Amino acid sequence: MSKTLHNGLEILELLTQHKYGLTITEIGEGIGVHRTVADRLVRTLEAHRLCRRTENKRILLGAGLVTLAGSVEQDLRELARPILEDLADTVEATAHLAVREGEDAVRALMVIEPRNSRAHVGFNAGQVDPINRGSAGLAMLAALPPREGERPEVTRARERGFAVTSGEVTHSVTGISAALPNRRPTDLVSIGVSVFDSSDEQKLGEAVMAAARRLGALLLR
Repeated sequence: MSKTLHNGLEILELLTQHKYGLTITEIGEGIGVHRTVADRLVRTLEAHRLCRRTENKRILLGAGLVTLAGSVEQDLRELARPILEDLADTVEATAHLAVREGEDAVRALMVIEPRNSRAHVGFNAGQVDPINRGSAGLAMLAALPPREGERPEVTRARERGFAVTSGEVTHSVTGISAALPNRRPTDLVSIGVSVFDSSDEQKLGEAVMAAARRLGALLLR
């Protein structure tokens, strides 16, 4: 493994967690290297527009990442968009598509806000959360065989076909997600909604499962 490349990628991952940026010293401390090494790595990333410096010398993610991300799982996003738009408008809530990121995390690949709702939950695509926290991750775990010590919510999700969590990713927000059927453990995908009012949990769950089945059927063609 290239240590230099590894450190550079660690910097990008670190910056995703700090939307207001970090100083070179903070980056060095964050990835465990000397400040001069961190500065050299950042300059290389800057040359490829993967990060940038503000006037007060804080380092932020750069616009070059948008170009790289544009082709990531493009087919999946193109197929998912009309399904998510229909789901968001039908339940009048923010809909999202999430993918498994390694062994222990999930990433929001796409977020669609409803067009006919006065209030909705807002968050950005690209957000990464632990797989064992939040409905998207729990829905993916429920698509796997039962494991000793798994959360009761995962067992419940396996029985119902959809996972429900409240306040785990965003305070006062309930997430309801279902995994796409027939996916490999390393290739798990979920569709979900984020709502303030989950009083009709079963109805929302059924809508999410229907959307997951629609997208799953398209991917099998």
